[in-house]
Amino acid sequence: MLSITQIAYGGWQRCTQLSTGALELVVTQEVGPRIIRCALPGEANIFYENPDMLGQTGGDTWRSYGGHRLWHAPESVPRTYYPDNTPVSIAPLENLGVRMTQPTEPTTGIQKEIDLIPHPTEAAAWVAHRLTNRAAWPLELAGWALSVMAPGGVSLLPLPPRGSHPHDLLPSSTLTLWPYTDLSDPRFRLGRHLVRLSQASTAALPQKIGVDGQVGWGAYWQDGLLFLKCYAHVPGGALRRPGLRAGGLHQCADAGTGDARAATRLEPGQSLEHVEYWSLHPGFELPAEDDAALAGLGPLVEAGQAALLQRPTA
Repeated sequence: MLSITQIAYGGWQRCTQLSTGALELVVTQEVGPRIIRCALPGEANIFYENPDMLGQTGGDTWRSYGGHRLWHAPESVPRTYYPDNTPVSIAPLENLGVRMTQPTEPTTGIQKEIDLIPHPTEAAAWVAHRLTNRAAWPLELAGWALSVMAPGGVSLLPLPPRGSHPHDLLPSSTLTLWPYTDLSDPRFRLGRHLVRLSQASTAALPQKIGVDGQVGWGAYWQDGLLFLKCYAHVPGGALRRPGLRAGGLHQCADAGTGDARAATRLEPGQSLEHVEYWSLHPGFELPAEDDAALAGLGPLVEAGQAALLQRPTA
């Protein structure tokens, strides 16, 4: 049964905790919208928490608190980095979960909302992200959901089903690289079915890579715990980050996994929505060989993609 309570967490005095007995989620009220904790009951947070910024509020500088957040693409400064340092509205969604609503960003005219609905019996949740154009003119943007993961794990980005030559002659997918992406970095492992990016706190430079995400999932594995997110693939679109739908960014202290939607032209008052289904799977062994890894991941992905379509509505 879902329990929703107000607690102090991470130096903030007002946070909302959602507990089901299978999953613990904490969202911040004094900043955000931000899901700062996702964990099995009483266990370590699968999200990164930045100890230098936890508990801070106010100010006009964007802070990397950690946790999960909603951005809009294409990434640019200052547009994308509007600081989420002020209070957000937390409203119940009947007995299902909560809705986090940020005041409209005065510099962009965009309002962010996140609906968080835990699964009633499983270590899983539906996360619906919404961007609304509150400006007086059309805006072109893409939704961009980012989960900043705890250190010491591996991001798993799936490639589409492989083919054979000479039967499959046309390209089927893309990799997106940034000017600072270095594929010689030993943190990368490019396999037949998966792109793996390991987090290493000793690394001096960040790394980032993207795949086109047509398979509709991404994952992060850390010490036997698998965090899986499933989402609906939207083909096409004019997203200025070519081909990117799912990606991994690894800094020195944390790791990130996220996905972005195709760019959309929003008229005043219009919204776009991006829904994810998260699930935690303890005791998951990650084989080094891709075929064996997919054999274990496959049933979990299939179940997650089916659950994605069953989101409860208030």
